[in-house]
Amino acid sequence: MTSFQYDSQIIDNYSNLVAGVIVAQDLRNGPASEALRAAYMKEQAAVKENIGDTPLSQLPSLNAWRRAFSAFGVSPTKYRSAAESLLRRLTKKGDIPSINTLVDIGNLVSIRYGVPVAIFDTKSLAMPITVHYADGSEIYTDLATGEAMRPETGEVVFSDENKMVVARRWCWRQSATSAANELTTAAVVTVEAQHEGGAADIRSALDDLLALLAEHAGGACNGAFLDATRRAY
Repeated sequence: MTSFQYDSQIIDNYSNLVAGVIVAQDLRNGPASEALRAAYMKEQAAVKENIGDTPLSQLPSLNAWRRAFSAFGVSPTKYRSAAESLLRRLTKKGDIPSINTLVDIGNLVSIRYGVPVAIFDTKSLAMPITVHYADGSEIYTDLATGEAMRPETGEVVFSDENKMVVARRWCWRQSATSAANELTTAAVVTVEAQHEGGAADIRSALDDLLALLAEHAGGACNGAFLDATRRAY
């Protein structure tokens, strides 16, 4: 059964798009272990040192997402990719707080490679999740407020078969209905890139995610690399 896919229009319009997808079952979530917290803080320190004074807009992976956002009519400085938002917090505030095991794993890999990682709790979703242009009839529940709203027509969204949007503006923000929480046991994990050399980064990020999930969250996890020749898993 397909769990995640790209609409053909997305593949046609974003020729550099590559992704890693993991389908996970029987996960254990909850507060991060001391070992995971230590690894997360070590990664944050390394990333801060590596970035130094370089403007985030000059990082190839983030710049590519800025161009992608602009291409479907969204201001990339008003709405930042999830990866840029994390790195912006890290470089401006000094650290990214621990949320839970699954979120910390996703954030650790996201800042390591400068690419967005999403972890979707699939309990309430009608699979598969599809990345496509919104027609405006879909429903999104805001993660911060719980308010139900509709995406803008032409906006790139992730949604399930019931038109429930689980991520708006591609990789800007997840929904309240899909966010990983302490009761999450089944999830689809995505990591995406659009920059030159992104395929190598995504393959490495996918391996890292699988290893971290196995070590800290258990369960059964299977992953695949997606590109123009394979758009679904």
